[in-house]
Amino acid sequence: MTTASTTATSAVSAVASLPLHNVFVYGSLLADEVVKALLKRMPPCSPAILNGYHRYSIKGRVYPAILPVESKKVIGRVIKGVTDAELHVLDAFEDEEYKRNTVEIFLNGDSGELFAETYVWADKDDPKLYGEWDFEEWKELHLKDFLSMTEGFVKELEQLELKTRVATYEAYYKKL
Repeated sequence: MTTASTTATSAVSAVASLPLHNVFVYGSLLADEVVKALLKRMPPCSPAILNGYHRYSIKGRVYPAILPVESKKVIGRVIKGVTDAELHVLDAFEDEEYKRNTVEIFLNGDSGELFAETYVWADKDDPKLYGEWDFEEWKELHLKDFLSMTEGFVKELEQLELKTRVATYEAYYKKL
């Protein structure tokens, strides 16, 4: 084996041994286009259910929030095999409005349960939360603009501009 191929094999092994994460998503990240814009790839996904939470609409925002609510459930999906670097991108995207928690989710069918990271709304007493957020309605009304905003966020992140996603969101939607 040559030195170059040994180095390449070692690099592949190192990447393969990195910890990978499962991330439960329930809002704009249900759209493959948004995930691809953020992560530059589409990791494997499976339908999943998060019990004991409710998905709210947020007054003045086009994306949802979840909070614990007994006897409710959120239907979403789990993105599998997310790297540490990708998780940092998601953390930056979700910004200070959310806090990342580890939750137990249930895969549709008889596939069982697993633990995943998810983003829970940080202000449990936020008066802007109401009703129930609808993904299909969001896709029809907001996906195009949200994807454009997301692409702008990624460019700023890649250029190491220190604008938060909330600031990017607000600046983008003021122009509309």
